[in-house]
Amino acid sequence: MIGSGIAKRYAKAFFGIAGEEDSYEKYYGELKSFSSILEESESLKDFLANPVFGQADKKAVVEEVLTKIDISNMTANFLKLLTDKQRIDILPDIERCYRELIDNTLQKVRANVKTAFPLSAELSESIKSSLEELTAKKVDLTIEDDSTLLGGIVVRIGDTIYDGSMKTQLNNIRNLLGEEI
Repeated sequence: MIGSGIAKRYAKAFFGIAGEEDSYEKYYGELKSFSSILEESESLKDFLANPVFGQADKKAVVEEVLTKIDISNMTANFLKLLTDKQRIDILPDIERCYRELIDNTLQKVRANVKTAFPLSAELSESIKSSLEELTAKKVDLTIEDDSTLLGGIVVRIGDTIYDGSMKTQLNNIRNLLGEEI
């Protein structure tokens, strides 16, 4: 978990810069974009993590990648700094910490909803407004279909899970009946 503390410090520093320019979401999108390039390219990730290659070579490769994507100078400089400090490997953690800082500042919360069937736009909006009422924050809703639930929904907000699925209800009944015997 040492990396987590370091990631938080880098995220806070970059977040402070983004706040000065009121560009929280823009910089997050750029961090996410570069992070997804690293995730998709196993060879690039391995190259940057390999201590055999010199920092100058790594920085040159990062700079070359940055020329190929649309990214602000501020984010580019931040990514070069991470490369110089040999911290580019914790970029996914930095991205996650940065997202948490944005959510706290903008009073947003992320909710993941799993359903046994596709939801209509009206029902999705109803769930979203109910969750906004429950959390007193703006909700960024992600909906997934999961046919194993049999029916009902499962909502996850941070570490809290609201499970109203038929699968769980049936398991609870089975457990109660098993205890009676």
